[in-house]
Amino acid sequence: MLRTLLVWLAAGVLLYLALCAALYVFQRSLLYFPQPAQAAAPALELDVPGARLQVSVHLRGGTQAVLYFGGNAEDVSTRLAELTASFPRHSVFALHYRGYGRSTGRATEAALVADALALFDHVARQRADLTVVGRSLGSGLAVGVAAQRPVNRLVLVTPYDSIAAVAARHYPFFPVRWLIHDRFDAAAVAPQVRAATTVIVAERDEVIPRARTEALLSRFAPGVAQRVVIPGAGHNTLDGRADYAAALAGPH
Repeated sequence: MLRTLLVWLAAGVLLYLALCAALYVFQRSLLYFPQPAQAAAPALELDVPGARLQVSVHLRGGTQAVLYFGGNAEDVSTRLAELTASFPRHSVFALHYRGYGRSTGRATEAALVADALALFDHVARQRADLTVVGRSLGSGLAVGVAAQRPVNRLVLVTPYDSIAAVAARHYPFFPVRWLIHDRFDAAAVAPQVRAATTVIVAERDEVIPRARTEALLSRFAPGVAQRVVIPGAGHNTLDGRADYAAALAGPH
């Protein structure tokens, strides 16, 4: 009886270790879900080390621009109409991550952070008044850009403190914090942000726990960030709501 119990225990341990190994090896397949660019929109092709990036654009005159970083399974070309309506005086630049749309290369945290900064620097050569908008996964990139560049306004939609913390919530039986490669630790750099920041919270967000958003909010310097809660909204049901559009646009 004891021997049988030990055999089953050993088998369970081996299975658990195998699952940990699979999570370690295939974790980026669980984080990034590349999407084709479906909406017909003008595009900027931006060459960066190791890749050529597609950036869907809507150009207007003037010095104001919005940079948009989307979610992990998002075709950002479909956001142009929403963004141009919310920011009627801004040009819009929406980044297709590596492997998304016509962007080449492979998505990793280090690559996406470098690409986001490269896009900011490219746009800032001609436009001095830049607003950065990040949604879900892209909120971590947006915080990173605002921490390192002179951003006029920062908008975070359903953001998190770190992907490691979110993953630990979704995979509670695994040592995710030890295994994860791409941590997107927005909370670590949030204290460096000086731009006026709007944090848009979906009241019934089933993907990013409210505690993770509150943890991020607590890391901004006093007076920098304000919270806007969209009542009854889920992680993916914000679009088309007047209160969400108003929060996105902010004060005029």
